[in-house]
Amino acid sequence: MDIRNLAPQSLWNHFADLNAIPRASKHEEAVSAFMKAFGESLGLETMQDATGNVIIRKPATSGMENRQTVALQGHIDMVQQKNADVDFDFATEGIRMYVDGDWVKAKGTTLGADNGVGVAAIMAVLGAKDLPHPPLEALFTIDEETGMTGAKELQPAILKATMMLNLDTEEDDDLTIGCAGGVDVTGSGNYAAEAPAGDVQGYRIFVSGLKGGHSGGDIHLGRANANKLMNRLLYRAANECGLRVSGIDGGGLRNAIPRESKAIVVVPKTNAAAFEKLLSEETETLQREYATTDPDLKIDMEPIASPTAVLAQDFQDKILRVIYALPNGIYRMSPDIAGLVQTSNNLARVLVGDGRFSVQCLTRSSVDSEKWDLAHAIEAALQLAGASVAFTGDYPGWTPQPDSQAVRLCSRVYKELFGEPAHVDAVHAGLECGIIGGKYPEMEMISFGPNITGAHSPDEKAQISSVQKFWKFLQAVLAEVPER
Repeated sequence: MDIRNLAPQSLWNHFADLNAIPRASKHEEAVSAFMKAFGESLGLETMQDATGNVIIRKPATSGMENRQTVALQGHIDMVQQKNADVDFDFATEGIRMYVDGDWVKAKGTTLGADNGVGVAAIMAVLGAKDLPHPPLEALFTIDEETGMTGAKELQPAILKATMMLNLDTEEDDDLTIGCAGGVDVTGSGNYAAEAPAGDVQGYRIFVSGLKGGHSGGDIHLGRANANKLMNRLLYRAANECGLRVSGIDGGGLRNAIPRESKAIVVVPKTNAAAFEKLLSEETETLQREYATTDPDLKIDMEPIASPTAVLAQDFQDKILRVIYALPNGIYRMSPDIAGLVQTSNNLARVLVGDGRFSVQCLTRSSVDSEKWDLAHAIEAALQLAGASVAFTGDYPGWTPQPDSQAVRLCSRVYKELFGEPAHVDAVHAGLECGIIGGKYPEMEMISFGPNITGAHSPDEKAQISSVQKFWKFLQAVLAEVPER
């Protein structure tokens, strides 16, 4: 079935239009211009700020002029991840979507449902002729995925709304009222290289087939981190077989659990057989360990010509030990909210080659002091390898307000529509609500959305029936917004 024929047709058509436009984080010029043109084509008040955020205002439908003004908010950038064997250029191509039963998927890449479905829903509301709603301000932000720049640069006097519906939650029975903050931690520097000594055999090692996923929303699932697995292999082989590292290239975006890692190494030819046996043993061990979470885990090894340079022994020892020691995954669970990850770290990127190295992490917590404590622990470890450490992209968490009018409204409407209460909770992922709330402290906020799984990975998919449920809920909430 053509995606454009799915119900609700307006929403899916807008989603298809969005996915035809390259919209990587920090490269949203085309999609920001598209959103501005969309608002203007409807004859609605439309503005684009200096950062690239777009705001579109729509007057209330007849009889609802005295209702509270509501902001509908979503981000127009998307995470760009693809499988290594997929030939796709995110900078020039639109996402290749298809329908598989009750799901919309992409062919070997991220789908962009995060947050494209939410954005498409807002567009459908703006374009609707027969949908009751209060005065609306649609806020489309840029760069949510790699720094939340749009939310950070939003001017504090530009919105008039007293209630905001953020449409960036990924489970359709959840009403999200709080989230974690985060900070990017980067260790980088130079290292000395040297020529391999003696008669050596070169190898290329490739860890692949991991599930990956959202480094906040999926961190509790215990999925394998390709950077950690690769380092485990290299560390053991260095100790037992005299392995020397020439280069490492693992992971990608900070907000995605690393799915793949490559390394170029050399081993003394006298130890080649022992190394190949070790790699086979470790592969079997890791496949057993991660059989449930990452059943397609693969570790491939290919003999190659020896590279001309390897890491100096002293630096190799330090960097492998530091990466082994760096925390990854859950650091602490919340003592106050059952099942909520409070603090975590994603060892997102390891790049070693040509005399330069970089280790990149995303540290998250709903407790700001604990976030910084973990970030400083990571800093201390990286400094042991001689790294210069930088903290960037810091953003605050969103403190829950469970008794707000927005929460009461959405909870009541959900139960009336679906016959059971929604789950009202906080998430470990980052949402823009904390930043926007800092600029608009009187604005009540809540987040909801349809079922989207595998976000930030090529397994990302959106459930068609859930999008229909989400659309029904959004319309009902807008119809029930109270008076000012």
